[in-house]
Amino acid sequence: MIFPRFAPVVIAFGLLSACSSVPRIVNEYRIDVQQGNVLTQEMVSQLRPGLTRDQVRFILGTPVLMDMFHANRWDYFYWLKKGNSGEVDTRRFAVYFDADGKLISVAGDVAAAQPSDSTIVSETRNREIDLGSLPTDATVTMPPPEERGFFRSMIDIVGF
Repeated sequence: MIFPRFAPVVIAFGLLSACSSVPRIVNEYRIDVQQGNVLTQEMVSQLRPGLTRDQVRFILGTPVLMDMFHANRWDYFYWLKKGNSGEVDTRRFAVYFDADGKLISVAGDVAAAQPSDSTIVSETRNREIDLGSLPTDATVTMPPPEERGFFRSMIDIVGF
């Protein structure tokens, strides 16, 4: 007589406990989540003192943060979370300009390359580098202006 009363409770308990544990025989696929700017050593090694803001934007890409309170500083952030392992890799990089808009120094996780070094292994993750000590003989060339497309040339002919 007691069993019919407790049977629904025991069955419900059994069903709930079966749903709470998932066997890890087959793992679901989790994608890598990447946010921010990917900065390579080659990109950072192209930075030279005296570059304009447009040249730095051409080399490194658009910064993640252009703070109105620090108008002479651009911040680049990179965040990567591996899907399967869950480990997180973060990088921070800052570019500093003078009052004329010329590059003066960089700081962050990525090290600026010396002219004789092919690869750099940094002991510290975060450091500031004065670009005044690097030679200024290497120049950065801007891409050529794009030619007008078909539709733009037709609009110019019609007169809009």
